[in-house]
Amino acid sequence: MKFLILLLLVASTGSAELAVAPSSANPLAGDWHFIEMRRLPAAEARQGVANDREHLYVISNHALGKYRKDTGERVGAWSCPMGEPLIHLNAGIVHEGVLYCAHSNFPGVPMISSVEQWDTATMQHRATHSFGRTDGSLTWIDRTPRGWIACFVHYGREGGELGRGPAWTRLVEFDREWKQIGGWVFPPALIAQLGVHGFSVSGGALGPGGYLYVTGHDDRALFVLAFPEAGSVLKWVATIPISAPGQGFSWDQHTPNVIYMLSKQASEVIVGQVMNSKLPNEILLQR
Repeated sequence: MKFLILLLLVASTGSAELAVAPSSANPLAGDWHFIEMRRLPAAEARQGVANDREHLYVISNHALGKYRKDTGERVGAWSCPMGEPLIHLNAGIVHEGVLYCAHSNFPGVPMISSVEQWDTATMQHRATHSFGRTDGSLTWIDRTPRGWIACFVHYGREGGELGRGPAWTRLVEFDREWKQIGGWVFPPALIAQLGVHGFSVSGGALGPGGYLYVTGHDDRALFVLAFPEAGSVLKWVATIPISAPGQGFSWDQHTPNVIYMLSKQASEVIVGQVMNSKLPNEILLQR
């Protein structure tokens, strides 16, 4: 029997479910595949990419580029000198005309994190939510039916804190006012794989089927996770080979199964499609 956690929120766009691990191991491991569709040059392709109906928002450490989805034309930008005031932007999402980006002081310690916000129409910075000192460095956020999830990672290399490594990485659920209401840890086997070179979970988002999808720092793989029916450890469901070497990504908000990823080496946005014949071909999480 497949169990589902119903973190239900009735919004104007509908309801959503988060997938919970089935009782059998890796039931979908052989049913996933990734197809690369196109690539778009983007000078800011370093940390992550977000999207709305018409545009991509490509994220570098302290710079953003706004690009048309159809032509790849750069139509907007924002930047600041390093540390004045931002240091290390990470993955982002667009919600109701606002670009939200995870931000940290990496590789500084103690770790400090915030969520930064821009108006997507004007590309002007509009607000910040500061966590102050944090247990882990914030790398990505996403919307949930009840508010937000956010990933705080630890490193076993530069930017790491004494006595803590990738195994201390955690996923936190917040309500809409950023009050913590839940949390999980990642499967030890997955963290061991991602942490071979001292890195951790660099990108993540809820996607098709209500599953959580995550990437590492440089692994050419998209890892599929499910929420546990009991306990606090996420379930590693499948590994999908991809052509993008990790980093932040986003699911297209209007076209099912389309995903936007990055190649830092080539300064490109990679547009692809993730398919699974056993999952409904629809967007289950509405933002």
